[in-house]
Amino acid sequence: MVAFILGVFAFAGMVKGMIGLGLPALSMGLLTIAMSPYQAASLLVIPSMLTNFWQLFAEGGVLRLLRRFWTLILGMVVGSTWSIFPTLNETDFPSEALLGSMLALYGLYGLFAKKLPDLSPYQAWLSPLVGYLGGALGVSTGVVLIPIVPYIQSLQLKRDDLVQSLGLAFTVATVCLAVFIYRNPVDQQAIDFSMAWLGLIPALIGMWFGTKIRYRISEARFRRLFFIGLVALGGYMLIRTLVEFL
Repeated sequence: MVAFILGVFAFAGMVKGMIGLGLPALSMGLLTIAMSPYQAASLLVIPSMLTNFWQLFAEGGVLRLLRRFWTLILGMVVGSTWSIFPTLNETDFPSEALLGSMLALYGLYGLFAKKLPDLSPYQAWLSPLVGYLGGALGVSTGVVLIPIVPYIQSLQLKRDDLVQSLGLAFTVATVCLAVFIYRNPVDQQAIDFSMAWLGLIPALIGMWFGTKIRYRISEARFRRLFFIGLVALGGYMLIRTLVEFL
């Protein structure tokens, strides 16, 4: 089990190093093959938070991003505190099915979305709404993907600002998830903090390795394989949940 967990974080870290995203989604999807979504989310908090800090603070200018996206952040905090969806600590809710749906939708979005509409003129009222939905789904699935990632990508940001803005959203989402897990423990599923810290090492090594091989293969081809993999993984999780339910 330990080798499997460390391998998942190394692989997910490599993907994040190559394309700037994917560690939470890939880690949650693969870890839930062997454990509950709540346990997977608790292991993910430390590696995800620190790798997102790296992504957020690597370029500077964080205060400028905070001024632009403070309503998005506020929405995420509110959504993670008062979610309209069942949450990870509700063991009778098939959160694995919701996570699988999120992964599959995100994979399909990555495969087929060619040009997103420019939503920047509507940012003032869209940010808190999108933030709320992202925060609420984050404590239901353990990851923030839909609708946060497509929304930020639709704001027509420059490449470096886009990567850093995603880092900000992922960092806030991970902090919200950590607070949620701390406030809503599940007695039968104790949090293994030592394993969570240990998972940080292969995640960072994977990120470093991913940045080294980023320019050695076609990024477009790799991204396509990554999104196809997410669709397959999400579909598998949905089918497995359906079979268990039936």
